[in-house]
Amino acid sequence: MKSTQPSVSVEFSEPVHIDSIARWDVYRRLQELAIACSCEFGKPLQVSIATPTEAIQLWSVVKQATASCREQR
Repeated sequence: MKSTQPSVSVEFSEPVHIDSIARWDVYRRLQELAIACSCEFGKPLQVSIATPTEAIQLWSVVKQATASCREQR
């Protein structure tokens, strides 16, 4: 039986403004997840999102990288 879920594909690119240490951690993790991104010294992380799944993965990675120790418990 075929899935009847609609296919959603809307690509957009946005800068992600986070501190420089977290930026590189997020960049490396997004590369592992095969999410298009670029990171240059002194500039915000630029991320291209094409699917809702990628948007959720971006949110999760940024949340984990920027959460305080107390929030991660």
